[in-house]
Amino acid sequence: MRRQMTASAARPPRALTALALAAGLGLAGCGMLTPSPTPIASGGATPSPEASLPGSSDPTATPRPSADLPLSLDLPGSVDSRLIRVEVEPRIPADGSGELIVTVVNLSGSMVDELVLRWPTGLGTVVFLAPFEPSQQRIREGGPILNQDWTKWVIGPGESGEPAGTTSVGWGPLLAGATLTIPLVAERRGDGPVAFDLQVLAGESILTFDAQLAELRVALP
Repeated sequence: MRRQMTASAARPPRALTALALAAGLGLAGCGMLTPSPTPIASGGATPSPEASLPGSSDPTATPRPSADLPLSLDLPGSVDSRLIRVEVEPRIPADGSGELIVTVVNLSGSMVDELVLRWPTGLGTVVFLAPFEPSQQRIREGGPILNQDWTKWVIGPGESGEPAGTTSVGWGPLLAGATLTIPLVAERRGDGPVAFDLQVLAGESILTFDAQLAELRVALP
């Protein structure tokens, strides 16, 4: 079942520290890899508790920051005002592994240099999300270069300011008006449903959806 995602609650920024993930799963020494956009998808989650952006027009809103929720995220220290549309489609059975499909549409007139997805690293105790499924077929002939679309996979603190307690995956550039479909491999590691914050950023600046920040509260069975 598909549902369009919106964004979430404003919270105090967190100091950003540094350390890149040396991607496990048998991929030692691969390093940063090249981007490659593509098209389309939809949603099975609910937005985080909402808060208006500074200067927006609802004086009666009394949001509860999603930082109070389990598996929540603090907001980055900066906001990118370019508009996007985000949809999330969980293809994960309650008793097994699958995929989480995230689709991002760039509604602005300029290219996002590196689109980044971020979620709490603690999610991995129930469902572990990864930008690919390891296999020997991912290695090109003639060298140990991974043939993949993602540009970074970092468990914070990271060298580019990725916060501690977060996992960040860069998915390359997103052209103006373009659609990028991001399939994340979802490996079931624990029992029961789980909900978590998912942020969509341009580098270390959170993007926007209408008058809200691009943070979603995603629920998995």
